Amino acid sequence: MKIHALFAAGALMASGAAFAFHCPADMKKIDAALAQNPKLTAAQMSEVKEYRAKGEELHKAGKHQESVDTLAKAMKILNIH
Repeated sequence: MKIHALFAAGALMASGAAFAFHCPADMKKIDAALAQNPKLTAAQMSEVKEYRAKGEELHKAGKHQESVDTLAKAMKILNIH
């Protein structure tokens, strides 16, 4: 039983670390897309920048799943896969 608990704890820690590394990669993709001056409306550009900033803030706060989810919204607007 202890082995199962240790395995579960290790899996949770590993998944958290994976999300921690995912956030910066997504931010880089967003930044690269923004550097290409995408054809977005002013409202879309504002949303992308807001999601990008919020995603970085969440990443720094250690809320990696929320960060990934928020950055995904910006990536969807930018049509990044």
